[in-house]
Amino acid sequence: MITGAQAMVECLKCEGVTTVFGYPGATIAPFYDALFASSIRHILVRQEQNAGHAASGYARISGKPGVCIATSGPGATNLITGIATAYMDSIPLICITGQVRSDQLGRDVFQEADITGATESFIKHSYLIKDVKTLPRVFKEAFHIATTGRPGPVLIDIPMDVQLQELDFVYPEKVDIVGYKPSVTGNVRQIQRAADLIQTAKRPVLCAGGGVFSSEGYRLIETLCEQCRIPVVSTMMGIGVLPSDHPLYLGMIGTHGVKAANRALREADLLILAGARVGDRAMAAPDQIAERAHIVHIDVDPAEIGKNMPAEIPIVGDLSNVLRLLMERLSFQADEAWVQHCVSYKTNTIPSSSREGFLSPKLFLRKLSASMDPDCILVADVGQNQIWCANYFGIQKGRFLTSGGMGTMGYSIPAAIGAKMARPDLQVCAVCGDGSFQMSLNELATINQSGAHVKMVVMRNGRLGMVRELQDKLYGGRHAATKLDGSPDFMLLAEAYGIPSLSIREDSQTEEAIAAMLSADGPFLLQCIVHPDEPSL
Repeated sequence: MITGAQAMVECLKCEGVTTVFGYPGATIAPFYDALFASSIRHILVRQEQNAGHAASGYARISGKPGVCIATSGPGATNLITGIATAYMDSIPLICITGQVRSDQLGRDVFQEADITGATESFIKHSYLIKDVKTLPRVFKEAFHIATTGRPGPVLIDIPMDVQLQELDFVYPEKVDIVGYKPSVTGNVRQIQRAADLIQTAKRPVLCAGGGVFSSEGYRLIETLCEQCRIPVVSTMMGIGVLPSDHPLYLGMIGTHGVKAANRALREADLLILAGARVGDRAMAAPDQIAERAHIVHIDVDPAEIGKNMPAEIPIVGDLSNVLRLLMERLSFQADEAWVQHCVSYKTNTIPSSSREGFLSPKLFLRKLSASMDPDCILVADVGQNQIWCANYFGIQKGRFLTSGGMGTMGYSIPAAIGAKMARPDLQVCAVCGDGSFQMSLNELATINQSGAHVKMVVMRNGRLGMVRELQDKLYGGRHAATKLDGSPDFMLLAEAYGIPSLSIREDSQTEEAIAAMLSADGPFLLQCIVHPDEPSL
């Protein structure tokens, strides 16, 4: 016989979990006591939202579900934004929350919050445990649900008294959930229809979304595009599907995308959507594209197909399975004139220098990508810095992480911590603005405590830059509440945390500063002074 808390730890061990992220409290204390005696490493974040973001970064790089932990009440509600962020980007998380005693549920006692109800619209599934004997089954199901079909976060809410009760622990070998049978193989007839359509295409384009990284599909995209000579564009979440300098990769589409990618999208007569939701920032007028081109949409989630863009040939299935079957049926190469036409719109123009006394973020990111290892991990925050990273940092063999669907500021530093915990052997760099940096600067303590050697770049312009751009375009230049007056000296702040730092404000300082940051044995904070009017494009 073991306690429910001990059973929770054993469940994690049975699933191969070695690292978790969290913040303790009274109602989750029994679990933390059991965790303390285990071999599982716990990373103590400084706010629960960042436990979700760190677990997200860990999941995206490790390929395993991330685990985050919070206590009841404000601990659980703080975690909500991390859960919603993971849900929108289809990241597998196991979110464990403590809850008040079973006999106190619904009585508004100290630190009670209905977290299963609060997260209902942005959770893949949730459990409120009332019988300790169900713990092994629930954990087995939770990991299965989080990682199969369209990945996503699963919440397990566990009252304190359940954690203290005892059970005979036996972990299930199999999962059989009535009503949950994701379709992953792909319909062969639909795949054949897609192959026949591709064979007749004159101007095909493949658009890769974030879903390509939820399977091994992203490895097959390169094989398919090279075999068939099909130009590839990506959404922001699909960046990294091909190396940025691959001859068939045209760049990111959308409002903040590049000319070559958007032009190819407009002129295509066949569009293959692979793991892409086609959100409004990626395609402002998807119906118009559907009127001009045949649409093949491949996605493991049937709810996404046809939701934002009509699909002539919908294919529900895991991308890797579908692409293998598709390639077996193809003997096609796109017209070389079309390929060269698309490629002709690509530009290798070196970004211009900024105003005197200010640094060009675009030029900086070009130089940063040239200096980092080919398999590095770049984590971009949200705002202008995200667009600069997406369009000017060249991904080779590494990964580009950001918050796409939810657009959550403060994501980059905790996600970078999680990524570094997953792959301590790789270079990990977080890029943020001074607005988003101040949303998670408390995690500098987590970097110190965990030993995560994360490099941090802060683009400092003293403004909420993306909102300021919006105000210039739509609100007559009235800059309401976008000046970041009163912000601290980030160099002194870094010093307070014992983290070396450097501040630069001229393009001529860039290469030396990047070299200093990357050669530092440990974390490093590099501040780049950017002009307040520097545009995102």
